[in-house]
Amino acid sequence: MNGMHSLTSKPRFEILDGLRGVAALIVVAFHIFEIHSGGPALQIINHGYLAVDFFFALSGFVIGYAYDSRWGSGMTLKDFAKRRLIRLQPMVLMGATLGMMVYYFGLARIDTTTIGMLLVVWALSCLMIPTTSSLDIRGWGEGYSLDGPQWSLAFEYIANLLYALVIRYFPLWLLGLFVACAALLSVDVALNVDVFGLLADRTAERYTLIGGWSLDPRQLYVGTTRLLYPFFAGLLVYRLGLRIKVRGAFFLCSLTVAAVLLMPRVGLSDYHWSNGLYELVCVLLIFPAVLMTGAGAGHIGRRTTALCRWLGRISYPLYITHYPLIYILFEWTFKHKEMPLSVHIFNGVAVFLLSLGVAYSCERLYDFPVRKWLSDRFLRKTKKSV
Repeated sequence: MNGMHSLTSKPRFEILDGLRGVAALIVVAFHIFEIHSGGPALQIINHGYLAVDFFFALSGFVIGYAYDSRWGSGMTLKDFAKRRLIRLQPMVLMGATLGMMVYYFGLARIDTTTIGMLLVVWALSCLMIPTTSSLDIRGWGEGYSLDGPQWSLAFEYIANLLYALVIRYFPLWLLGLFVACAALLSVDVALNVDVFGLLADRTAERYTLIGGWSLDPRQLYVGTTRLLYPFFAGLLVYRLGLRIKVRGAFFLCSLTVAAVLLMPRVGLSDYHWSNGLYELVCVLLIFPAVLMTGAGAGHIGRRTTALCRWLGRISYPLYITHYPLIYILFEWTFKHKEMPLSVHIFNGVAVFLLSLGVAYSCERLYDFPVRKWLSDRFLRKTKKSV
């Protein structure tokens, strides 16, 4: 994830920060509309889940940009780990705590969950440890019952470890080969080739990249696949210095990302291979091209810069804190299906705006000052945090 603007020594790719925010906004809308959708093929914002793959691509690029040059300047694995923990972990704690509060105060199945069990699930969530089905207190089949989107942060941690321990040593040709192999895994999942025999039980998720949020072997395979190509393709784009220079890059890239995520189901069927092909084109080609275009932009103007910085600041807090509010909306909607459409629209808009307010408040009042304090306290010789 992107870091604090005031604490970094390198110039930022402002457009990439802004695009992360655009995708995060669409994710919130996707989850709100998901409540009123009838399965993957009928999702109103149909491909909103591909925002996760785009986040991975952005993160791979940013990790290379922020850290590749530091390894030769004395940065150790311990230094790297501290920087990543300072960047990501405070909001993980906040998301888990908000999720626990929502669960406890009667907005879910607190009558079937002991306080001790709830605290265990909260502690595991804070430690980024997914739970098995025996601790799936919400019953949604999630590895993180208090804050569902946390699964993608767990995979981001894995990508960071892979980068620091192994892949940072790869020469360009080996990194390119690794990315090509990861692309084959994407083909396997998206087109349901099922080389490893792990996808047989997929039904409505067939010919999509949906999945990754539990410890089920199928979900783990899909989540790993979704991580490997985008993240390390983003790193490869950075190392190759691939850039596309166009005017109005932020708005062009924003429209592209929005169009990809808003695209209706291709093939109009749960089981149509053309949807898998569409998702492959988006992840393998379009997202890297968006990275190249965003990174290749020159001067973008004062107002666009300010917008991108604001979107970048709230993107991570928005992504990691909005889902407890979705739990509330889901419970209320399920219990009041008979309410007029206008009421459901009002509630959806209210949750969207409240999500923004919570994210902004968390970033200003908690995340930024906590990360600054941790950076001052634990990062040696520098106050930089990415």
